[in-house]
Amino acid sequence: MIIVKKSGYLKYKNFKYRCALGKAGIKKKKEEGDNITPKGTFKFTNVYYRSDRIKKIKTLLKKNKIKKNMGWCDDPESKSYNKLIKIPSLVKHEKLYRKDHLYDIVIPLNYNMNPAIKNKGSAIFLHLAKKNYTPTKGCVGLNKMHLLKILETIKPNTKIKLI
Repeated sequence: MIIVKKSGYLKYKNFKYRCALGKAGIKKKKEEGDNITPKGTFKFTNVYYRSDRIKKIKTLLKKNKIKKNMGWCDDPESKSYNKLIKIPSLVKHEKLYRKDHLYDIVIPLNYNMNPAIKNKGSAIFLHLAKKNYTPTKGCVGLNKMHLLKILETIKPNTKIKLI
């Protein structure tokens, strides 16, 4: 089990890493766009990565190369809400193929999936942090080296607990 504390640290096995969290901290998430990292225990889904920037990822999770036409729907009115979509799209979304490096590695958490509840929040990812660990819009951000190290050791049934 990976533990993420509101103090901005992630603990896993013998590792303790600084991490970025949502601007509003870890709380019970109420709605889309509230900048909260949701409190709770979640599973990892697949790993998405930029193969032009990340050459090797060792992980037991299913790997998917990020393509220019990949997005994640954050439009509560869409039936694709909180799911991977193809872009361009008429629904509100985040691009996974970005100029910055935040989404060079992205692991969606199974927050508000199956079923996705309208307006409860979407696109809660474990992804790369900015150099100064500035707050996210609700995701957990890690240093690239630390995220790669965690990916090597987690299993498909490993959970992440945000407290």
